[in-house]
Amino acid sequence: MDASDHIAIVDDDPAIRELLAEQLKRQGLRVSAAASAKALRTLLMQSPVDLIVLDVMMPGEDGLTLLKSLRASEHAATPVLLLTALAEDVDRIIGLEMGADDYLSKPFAPRELVARIRAVLRRARMLPPGQASARPSRYARFGDWQLDSVERLLTSHDGVSMPLNGAEFSLLLFLLDHAQHIVTRDQLLVHLAGRDADVFDRSVDLRVSRLRKRLGDDAREPSYIKTVRNEGYVLAKPVQWQDHP
Repeated sequence: MDASDHIAIVDDDPAIRELLAEQLKRQGLRVSAAASAKALRTLLMQSPVDLIVLDVMMPGEDGLTLLKSLRASEHAATPVLLLTALAEDVDRIIGLEMGADDYLSKPFAPRELVARIRAVLRRARMLPPGQASARPSRYARFGDWQLDSVERLLTSHDGVSMPLNGAEFSLLLFLLDHAQHIVTRDQLLVHLAGRDADVFDRSVDLRVSRLRKRLGDDAREPSYIKTVRNEGYVLAKPVQWQDHP
């Protein structure tokens, strides 16, 4: 997490906005606060942000509706961390399926929020430390798809491109790096969530499901990301890395 990272906090509760902003500023971050979806859109027109902390339960346009709008806009690749009520598992699941990069249930310790932001931003960086030399080239071709590992663009065989959010990109890149080899759910969870990952967290399955939809994979008989019962997942297509698209 760099001191120059710009974090947007979207919450209709002014006390929560002030508390979270104070905690993040203590970490040397730039923080902007927005009380509504409309205020966030105004902020995004004025200044780019590196991550959005978004409360689900807001009056008017709620957090999930705003998330859906963001994922269909020019801000599709901006990482989003959802704040959800402790009992609202449905919101958490829907949020991950709609493209949230992570979630945090209320109440939470401000230090945990900082740790989660740090993990999401780390995933959002183009190439994790130590992997630049290991990855042979910029573009990965697999089946009918190509991934640009610098721009984080997934392009179909007919030339249609879509940006990936941080969690989608990190998951796909990990599978491509281990193509045609089984990776366990625990390996994926640690890769996506870091050392504090909960091995019982279903977010891996939800993110795999969303990535399958991106690839047009049949959920019942997937041809790209296959489930290996009692073991994990495998990207079944061979991968060709190349310097040019």
